[in-house]
Formats: sequence, C-alpha cells, structure tokens
Amino acid sequence: MSEDGTRTTDPSVPPHLDGHGHADHEHEHEHRSRWPLLAALGSGGLYAGFGIFFIGRSTGTIPPLLGAIMAIGGFAVLIGGTAGWLLEAYIRPAVDTGKSRETYISTTVLFLVTDVATFGAVFVYYFVIRVGAWPPQELPPLVGSLVLINTAILIASSFTIHFAHNALHKGNDRRFLALLGTTFALGVIFLGGQIFEYYEFIVAEGFTHTTGFFGSAFYGLTGLHGIHVAIGVGALGVLLARALTGAYTAERETSVATVSIYWHFVDVVWLFLVVVLYVGAVL
Repeated sequence: MSEDGTRTTDPSVPPHLDGHGHADHEHEHEHRSRWPLLAALGSGGLYAGFGIFFIGRSTGTIPPLLGAIMAIGGFAVLIGGTAGWLLEAYIRPAVDTGKSRETYISTTVLFLVTDVATFGAVFVYYFVIRVGAWPPQELPPLVGSLVLINTAILIASSFTIHFAHNALHKGNDRRFLALLGTTFALGVIFLGGQIFEYYEFIVAEGFTHTTGFFGSAFYGLTGLHGIHVAIGVGALGVLLARALTGAYTAERETSVATVSIYWHFVDVVWLFLVVVLYVGAVL
C-alpha cells in the first residue's frame, strides 16, 4: 500500500498479474470519470439558461424566469462537476513522479489551451461591437482605484503561489504553508472586490448586463473570469487544507504544480481583460 492509499505491486511481478499469477484488473481497467461530462452538462445549462433569459426579456415568448432557473442550476452543476473533476484528477495525489506527473501537467496545459477558446468567443463578440460607433452608450468609470487594486492583488497572488511552490521544493514547509495561505486569501479578496465592483456599477451607476452591447460583453467576460477564479480559489482551499496535514513534499507536488499553472493562467487572462476591456473601452 502506498502513501496515498493506492495499491502497489511488486516490480518483479509481470505486468497485469498479481502475486498469485491472476490478472490484476485494477491495472487493466482504463480510468473513466463522470465529472467532465457533468461539468460539460452544467456549462451547457448555464449558457442555454442565459440565452433563454435574454430571449424571454426581449421577445416575451419565453418566461425569463425559466432561463434564470436553468442558468443557476447549470452553474451549480458546472461548479460541482469541475470541483469533483479537480479533486479526483488533480488534487488527490496520484504517483507524483515520473510519467504520472508529466501526464497531469500536460493535460492541465491542454485543458487551459482549449479554455482559451471559451474566452476567445466572448472576446470576438467584444471586438465585433467595437467596429461600430464607439462608445455605444455612456460608459461607467471603468478604470478606477478598485480595478487597479484588484489587478495588483491578482498579480501578487501569482508571485505568492510561485514562491510557495519553490519553498515546497526546498523543503521549507512553514514558508510553503504561509505563502499558499496568502495566495488563497488574495484570491478570496479578489472575488470580494469583483462583487463590490458589480454592486457599484449596478446600484450606483445603473450599468447592468442589459445596458447595451458593451454591458453584455463586460459582464460576460468578467463573469466568465470570475467563475474561473472561484474554481481556482476552491482548488487552493483544498490544497491548503491538505497541506496542513502534511500531504505534500518536494517529491509529491503534482497537485500543487497543476493548480499553480491554472492560477497563473487566470492571472494572465485578467491582465489581458483589463487592457482590452477596461482600458481599451475608454480609449
């Protein structure tokens, strides 16, 4: 039995055979997971719900409440499916050396490459509406102290998780825990800042997702990014909880590496979003 509770076999035993010469079906069985399918279904429900909601508001042919319920339900399923997927495939440590580590890292990168298409679709919509007369309506004060503070927080969190990973490699557990906890806290603060920004825009400025083309693009992009941040904060929270039990070492750090890559991706997307959406909108 290995450290993580998985069954191991004697290296001298031929592949696919146990110690008694019988076929070891555990090794023959190809891993399958229901979580990616569940997350995909939730994503489809979320987008379909938004579509029904907007169609219902503009045409009156479909109850908008139906779309809102679908969107909320789809979001819940998406978060649950993604959390289960991350927990099963990335957070729970498998064998953290050799081919297994390389596989987890490469599949994480592949997932993020495909995720670029999701953001790209909404960015394309934004670029298309920029072709016409600009601005399409009066814009709220986009570039203010709040977005600058939020940006600084997210950039700082990218550094803290990087140095946390380095500390783990060097065997400095106390520094690793402190920096990982700081990263988690910064992620939570960023989400709080984005929620407060939404409150200011909606309540004080009257700027909502129905405020013209730019409003739909703004909330579509920042909301999509916020979902990714929320998933990342959840993954960081699981990492922190397991790190407090001593689950990670310099040789067992695949989960930390994969979540770190994801968090850096979220940070890079935010920087691009600030340049294009916030600063670019007022130019």
